[in-house]
Order: sequence, then C-alpha cells, then structure tokens
Amino acid sequence: MMYNIAILGASGYTGAELIRLIAGHSSMQIKALGANSKAGQTMAEVFPHLRHLDLPRLVTIEEIDFTDIDLCFCALPHKTSQEVIAALPKTLKIVDLSADFRLRDPQEYTKWYGNPHAALEQQKEAVYGLTEFYREDIKSARLVAGTGCNAATGQFALRPLIEKGVIDLDDIILDLKCAVSGAGRSLKENLLHAELSEGYHAYSVGGTHRHLGEFDQEFSAIAGRPVKVQFTPHLIAANRGILATVYVKGDAQVIHDTFAAAYATEPFIELLPMGEAPSTRHVRGSNFCHIGVVADRIEGRTIIIAALDNLTKGSSGQALQNANLMLNIDETEGLMMAPLFP
Repeated sequence: MMYNIAILGASGYTGAELIRLIAGHSSMQIKALGANSKAGQTMAEVFPHLRHLDLPRLVTIEEIDFTDIDLCFCALPHKTSQEVIAALPKTLKIVDLSADFRLRDPQEYTKWYGNPHAALEQQKEAVYGLTEFYREDIKSARLVAGTGCNAATGQFALRPLIEKGVIDLDDIILDLKCAVSGAGRSLKENLLHAELSEGYHAYSVGGTHRHLGEFDQEFSAIAGRPVKVQFTPHLIAANRGILATVYVKGDAQVIHDTFAAAYATEPFIELLPMGEAPSTRHVRGSNFCHIGVVADRIEGRTIIIAALDNLTKGSSGQALQNANLMLNIDETEGLMMAPLFP
C-alpha cells in the first residue's frame, strides 16, 4: 500500500531531510509540500540537491487539500506549529517536529517557551516521540510530538540507567556539543560564517536551555521523583551532529551491561565495545545513535558518550521512524542507509 504524505515547513532543514529520506521509502509518496515563505517555487530552486526528484511545487498551507493525505509531517517553527495543527482535520495523522507538544504540562510549556499553549485539546492527545521508549503508544497515536535533538541524545545516554537505578540521580553532568543546523535555516547574525567558524562556545548556560523541560519531565517520570541534570550545550562549527558527554557516579561495567540489555534489539542504537568512544563523523546522515562507556580514572565514576545526527536521528529520521509505526509499516523502512563517510 502507498501512503500519501504532506510536509509542512518543507523549505527548512528538517523538511528537506524528510524529503531526502522519504525519496527512498517504498510505501510513501509526497503529495503536498507547504512552505508559505517559498510558495510558488520548486524544491529544485530552494534545495538544488533535491532537483532529481519529482516533487510537487511548494504552496501555502491554506492551499493544501488534506482529503487524500494519510499523514502529515509538521516541520514548522515553535508556536506556529500548534496553531496550524489545531486547524488541521481531526482524523489526520500528524508527526510534529516542533517543541509545541513535547511537554505534557501546559504550565511547563509556558515556563520554557514563554507563551501560553494555543492547542490544549491536541496537547492532551500527543504522544512523546522518542521511539525506542514509546513505541506501543506511538503505534496507536494520531499526534506524535518529536523530541528535541539535544533531548533525544541525552535520553539515549541516560534513560536505561535511571530506570534501573545504577547511577546516582543527584550527580549527573551532561556536556553537549551541537552542530549549527540545529539552530534552523533562518538568518541569524551569530550563525554567520565569520561569527561562528574557528570558534566554539557554550550557550544557554546555567539551566536556561528549553530542552531541560524534556529532561525534567522524562527523567523524573522514570525515577518517580524529581531528577535534574546539570546541562550545558555548546555550538560547534559543523553542519551536522550532536555529541553528548555525560559524567555520572556508577560502575562502568554495570552501566555497559545495562545498556547492552536495554538496546539489544534496537535497530538504530549501537553500543560500542567497553572503553570505545563514538564520533559524530560515524553517524552523519544516518538514523543511528552510537553510545560508548568509559571508566573514569576516579573510582566509581563513569563517562558515557552518545553521538547522533541532529537532523536525522535527532529530528527527521526519528519522525519517519514514528510515522512508520503509525501507518503499520516496518519501523526501519527508509532509514537503514549507512552513515556518510568521510
């Protein structure tokens, strides 16, 4: 069976990544591409690397007829997404890539994003889209909220350990490096080549990064009590990739064994041999997440390193993985491509 797909926000990085992935999918075809700011243009004009594909012309969201659309990806900015989704047909399956439906508590959304939620009815039905941990809920969901790319990386490195109680929950340090595409495609002065290249800097220092809302929500739910990690993100002059280095109190071998049990059957999570550290260059352009465990020289402390591509496993690949489940398609369909190297 072939499913008809719409992508809203097709002129952004995650929209383009969705198109790249769906182009190799055996059961999906793109029927509509929404991009209000680029309406009327072809995808070849907006993204020349996609010119070989036979794609519909970009249109405004209002011009799209959703009658024959089976599933819609929303790759729109925060706040815009909730307003658009609230107006979409109630029977339409939706995978949202924004932050608008990730937080279950509306007050927490207001706290982290600075404005009241405008689609509370839809927020109540949204399922958190970290596929490996919400797989059964996602299968029957109408609306799935994709995770933040930083939040996904940190959770792959910590969720099994928190669940099994093998680390000190009051002493978790998460040091994360993210490539520039994580900031989106819109023009920003601090992302100009002259401002960004040959440098490396921390941002949202001191617990102000919005993805902390996801960490607080998910880790506390697993532990059954409040869990707050110390988290500092850094922007690196690379196009793709996230590398999370996590410092915890716990036995390295026990931690490695816990990961081995938790991820034994997961198609996209690769646990490296004990003592080996992953690199973003080994997951680039793929839906894989590599995790490494290294014993620290200080007894009783362990370093966990997780690497993934922020545009694929951290966003669009995760979205397609979820969409496969929602449409009863093999979860790995369209996603088993090898990473790009070098």
